[in-house]
Amino acid sequence: MRITGVRTFHVLPRWLVVAVDTDEGLTGYGEATLEGQSRVVETALHQLGEHLAGADPRRVVHHWQVMYRGAFYRGGPVWTSALSGLEQAMWDLKGKRLGVPVHELLGGAVRDRLRMYRHCNVVEGGALGASGADDDADLVALARSIAADGWTAIKTGVDAPVPALATPGWVRRQADRLARLRDAVGPEVDVAVDLHGRTSPATARLLIEAMAPSAPMFVEEPCLPEDVGSLAEIARSTTVPIATGERRMTAYQFRDLLEARAVAVVQPDLCHVGGIFEARKVAAMAEAQYVSIAPHNPLGPVSLAACLQLAACTPNFLVQELVGLEDGSDLGVGLLRTPFEVVDGHVAVPTGPGLGVDVDEDALVAHGYDGAWTTPLLVGPDGAHADW
Repeated sequence: MRITGVRTFHVLPRWLVVAVDTDEGLTGYGEATLEGQSRVVETALHQLGEHLAGADPRRVVHHWQVMYRGAFYRGGPVWTSALSGLEQAMWDLKGKRLGVPVHELLGGAVRDRLRMYRHCNVVEGGALGASGADDDADLVALARSIAADGWTAIKTGVDAPVPALATPGWVRRQADRLARLRDAVGPEVDVAVDLHGRTSPATARLLIEAMAPSAPMFVEEPCLPEDVGSLAEIARSTTVPIATGERRMTAYQFRDLLEARAVAVVQPDLCHVGGIFEARKVAAMAEAQYVSIAPHNPLGPVSLAACLQLAACTPNFLVQELVGLEDGSDLGVGLLRTPFEVVDGHVAVPTGPGLGVDVDEDALVAHGYDGAWTTPLLVGPDGAHADW
C-alpha cells in the first residue's frame, strides 16, 4: 500500500480534517485543528505530504520519527499538529487494511465503555457569564439537565478576564457558583473546573482553596502550562487534583510535568501532542506515577474518534472531554455517517476498523469554509490584553 496524496478540509465551525489517499483506494482520516492557526497547519500538512508521497502508511512510527526528528527544529504547535493529523490518518489506514480498530493494534481494549464529560458553561461575551443571579440560575439549570440525562461528569469555568491578583469578592463568587453546581448535581456527579491558564499562581492558590469544599474532580490549567514550578507548588498546596496538558506537545514536554509531580491528570490533545501513539506514550509515563489521563478535545468528531481509540486501550484513562458541536448537529451527525451514541454518559468501545468512523466527504465539503477562524480576544477593565 502506497500513499498517493494528502488532502485537507477546513470544516465549520473551526476544524481541519486531513485525508491520506492510497493506491489501494483506501483513505485514512485525521484531524489537525490548531485553533486560530489552521491555515498555517494546512501548509505544514502539504509540506509533510511531500515526504509521505509513495510511502507505505503502515510504518506509522517510522514516518513520525522522520518527520519530527528530521526537521532539526523540533516540535512547536504548528508542526506537531500537522504530524498529529497525518499520524491519526495513517493509523486509520493501518486499521482499515487489517480490518481491526486502532486500539486492537495498541494492545486491545481494557474496558467495555468510555466515560465522557460535558461542558457546563453559560457563555456570554466570550466569558463564562456575568456573576448575576440570572446567569447562575441558567448554569445551575443546565447542570441539572446534563445530570438528568445520565452524565456522571461535567466541567465548568470561571468569569473572565481574571485579574492578576483577584479580589476576595471575585474569588468568593467563583467558589459560590461551584458550590451551587455541586448542590445541583449531588455528590455522585463529578464537577471539574477549567481555569484556562487565566489565573496567576497566587490567585489560583486562593481560588482552589475556596473551591476545595465543593470537591472538584480536578482543576485544569490553574496557571500557564509552561510554568512547571508554579504548577508543582500549587499541586503541593492542595488536595484538589491538578490537571494540564492541552498546550504541551510530544512526550518530551510532558516529562518535566511528571518528574515535578505537578499534575494528577495529564490532558494531551491528540490533535497537538503528535497523535495517538505519542499520547499513548504520555499515558504510559503517567501510569508509572499513578497519574490519570483525560484527553483534551474541544474539537471535531475525527479528533474524538482518535481519542476514543486511545481511551479504549489505556489503563489509566479517567474521562473523555466532549463538547456539543456548534452547528447544532450534536456528536458529529452530518460529518460521520454513523454518529457516536452516548448512553448514561458513556460511549461504547469502538469496534469498526481504523478510527471506527465513516467520514462523509460530501458533508466535509458542504460544511467547508476558508479556515479563517481567529481565537477570541479578552480585554481587561483597563484596556490591556488578557489571556484567553
